[in-house]
Order: sequence, then C-alpha cells, then structure tokens
Amino acid sequence: MIAKSTREIHLRLEEGEEHGVARARATFGGVLVQILLLDIVFSLDSVITAVGMVDHIAVMIAAVMLAVAVMMFFAGMISRFVERHPTIKMLALSFLLLIGVNLIGDGLGFHIPKGYTYFAMGFSVFVEILNLKVRKRKLAAATA
Repeated sequence: MIAKSTREIHLRLEEGEEHGVARARATFGGVLVQILLLDIVFSLDSVITAVGMVDHIAVMIAAVMLAVAVMMFFAGMISRFVERHPTIKMLALSFLLLIGVNLIGDGLGFHIPKGYTYFAMGFSVFVEILNLKVRKRKLAAATA
C-alpha cells in the first residue's frame, strides 16, 4: 500500500514531464478489482473488531457484503469527483501513506492512537474543503 501510493504521488508530481515511462490505461475491471482488494484490506480491522462484538456470523457476513455493495454503488460518483479535483486524489494518496505507516507501526508493536490519525485526516479534509470553496469562488469570479 505504501509503495503503490508513493508511486502514484510521484506520478502526480511528475505529470507533464517526459520520463520515457508509458502510463497504462486503467480498465473498468482493473479498477473494480483494486477497489475490492482495498476494501478487503481496510475492512480486516473492522471484521476483527466485529468478531469480538457480534455473536452471529451471518450478521458479520451481511455487514461486510453491505459495505462492499455501498462502496461499489458510490465508486463511480467518487471517481468522477476525484478526477475533477486532483488535490483530492493527492489527499487520498496521502491518507493511504498515513494508514500504511500506522499499520506498519502496529505490526512492529508501536501503537499510534487512532484518534491522532482520525484528527489528522479530518483536519486535512477540512482544509481541502476550504481550498475547494476558494477555487470555486475564484473560478466564478474569473468567468463573470
């Protein structure tokens, strides 16, 4: 996850410069597979927590299936939004780096309180919302 997000950030930063690297086009199936794999990876923590909280396996299975269905339903809309706002893509890639570092830290026995991570992510999203509003106003003023 860390390597993939780092490569994507590098590509975003170097976009427009010629490095002789041919960029592959994403296929619909490939994107769906990546979404499913990421959903599985990110939901493992939730599934492990759910095992401790729920006595019925059917409830856990239904919850995971519902989460995948909701992600699949909203994936197109979110993808279009992210493509229109490249800074959102960079923010999401940065979140992947942050989560990867947290997972590695936990694996090595160094616990980072989730509240710190959630606060950092929430604050970053808040700042990005402000940036989107500023850009929208500037664009409206420029076209008026």
